[in-house]
Amino acid sequence: MSRRRWSWPALAILVGGVSPTACARPTLPADTAVIASGADLEDIAPVLAVHPLTRQVHRHLLYVTLVRNDAQLGIVPYAARAWRWSADGRAVTLELEPTLAWHDGTPTTAHDVAFTLRAAATPATGSPRAAELGLISSVTVDGPHVLTLRFAAARTTLPQVLAELPIMPSHRWTAIDPATWRTVDASAASTGNGPMRLARRRRGEHWVFERNPAFPRALGGPTALARVIVAVVDEPTTKLAGLVSGTLHMAGVSPTMASLVARDSTLVLASPPVLFSTVLVMNATRAPFDDPRVRRALSRALHRQRLVDGALAGFGSGAGSAVPPGVLPGPVPAPLESVAEANALLDAAGWRRGADDMRQRNGTPLAVDLWTVGSGDLAIEQLVQGDLEAVGVRVRLRAQEFTALLAALRAPAQERAFDLALTGVPGDVALGHLEALLHSRGAGGALDLGRVHDATLDTLIDRARAQRIADARDAWRAVDARLDTIMPVVWLYHARGVQGLSRRLEGVTLDLRGELATVAQWRVAR
Repeated sequence: MSRRRWSWPALAILVGGVSPTACARPTLPADTAVIASGADLEDIAPVLAVHPLTRQVHRHLLYVTLVRNDAQLGIVPYAARAWRWSADGRAVTLELEPTLAWHDGTPTTAHDVAFTLRAAATPATGSPRAAELGLISSVTVDGPHVLTLRFAAARTTLPQVLAELPIMPSHRWTAIDPATWRTVDASAASTGNGPMRLARRRRGEHWVFERNPAFPRALGGPTALARVIVAVVDEPTTKLAGLVSGTLHMAGVSPTMASLVARDSTLVLASPPVLFSTVLVMNATRAPFDDPRVRRALSRALHRQRLVDGALAGFGSGAGSAVPPGVLPGPVPAPLESVAEANALLDAAGWRRGADDMRQRNGTPLAVDLWTVGSGDLAIEQLVQGDLEAVGVRVRLRAQEFTALLAALRAPAQERAFDLALTGVPGDVALGHLEALLHSRGAGGALDLGRVHDATLDTLIDRARAQRIADARDAWRAVDARLDTIMPVVWLYHARGVQGLSRRLEGVTLDLRGELATVAQWRVAR
């Protein structure tokens, strides 16, 4: 992996027409904000993106969504300015903003929305949002800016996926086979309809977005900033140096460096909740993980708080649930941890300790491979390894390239080649990201998360938002009990964001919607 070292002169040239002085702290133009991304943004169709910052760029900068979330995660109008429900609650008719246009001048219409929803729901496309869109049984275009969505069951609110799925331009994508979308360079000829357009990019280095002066005032109007630059900076020390020098306005900070940011009077250290969880995926199609007792044993054996303290410097919480803190009112469930229970479950599954204190069954040792991209010094992986070996499970660490690990996780169940995989799960408000990881078959049977999601998860947030907190907690306890019985993955921890911000960057709100939720209101103080 190449390392990009950013300096003020390099960014000054990128912005253009700026001459830094040798002695003073550099000052970027007041109409430009520069943020860091630890990995390059994805050159991919919006309905396929999984990289968290790419998804934010898509729905907050380049494109618009049908609706969006407010700070309390409620649904508010966006491209859809109004909607009305049928008497039976199984259909909703949406009216779109008629002045919204694509960056090439083509009007955005109901046909674009219908095209996007159908394409994302089509299995050949491979969208990670397909399961959530299964809630929608049909899409009908009733006019240039009017469409009707019909649902498989009665509803009272729009599904959260509509606040996260960017509308795509049908006139640019119709002629392309959805099965090939993953190989299409979507950024080279990007046509969005959002408040900013892609001006230029250099792979692995930077992306420059510029204000869309024609963005409708009904949707917020043109952005306060003239441009936003996303600089690809994968080294923690380089990010910190960029913040301190003033060449970066916002950057994710290594938890171990957070105190340095907090002590700098020109910076602000923020630690917002984020929809990002770290999990151990277990391959339930092969032994020993085809036995749910083994899967539960591994979950009970892990000391989550030690992971959070040791690897995240405390910026996170041990995961006792698939729902991160902040999504629902009240405290989240504590993880169920018990070495004694882990040992009892392994004994019951027939895995007995041998002379070397490692477990075996019928002469076969309980030894598994843990696939990982690698967390810096492998601190997380080694802590997991130590906890599992304490209950007699030998763990071998296997570092993989990100693309190889992603391909393994996405492979059909019968083709999965790993035992365990450590991975981060970029979430969404409706928790639909869980479907791909949880749809596995083991001794406990198949977990139909689509049905669980339809019946419980999607209504959970609605109930909590309506202050029916007791109902929401009861509903989630039922989901937790079901997931604990099957234990398709082990939730390790929910990370908190660790962001460094320049005090000159104004209008920023960091919450569960992500770093860019308020980017249209950002300003840089002189």
